Amino acid sequence: MYVYLMKNFLPINESLIQSHVEFLKELDRQNQLVLCGPFTDFPGGMVILSVEDKEEAVKIAESDPFVASGCKTYELRTFAVANQENNYLL
Repeated sequence: MYVYLMKNFLPINESLIQSHVEFLKELDRQNQLVLCGPFTDFPGGMVILSVEDKEEAVKIAESDPFVASGCKTYELRTFAVANQENNYLL
């Protein structure tokens, strides 16, 4: 899994928010979206993706309307789920 962390860079408008939401809905329809949302204590948000490789994650992050418009910057991270099924990665 991959997570892209977004940080607000420029103001966003309602039209851009709607484009971002439609983008997320399409990721969800393709079963690539795991979790997403804004931070409540930081100016930005995150999107967690289930995709095959880093190149695909980069392509998705850079296609996000928030990022593509230049209104948000992003950092991409590889994410490993720790849970009971995998003994919390032990």
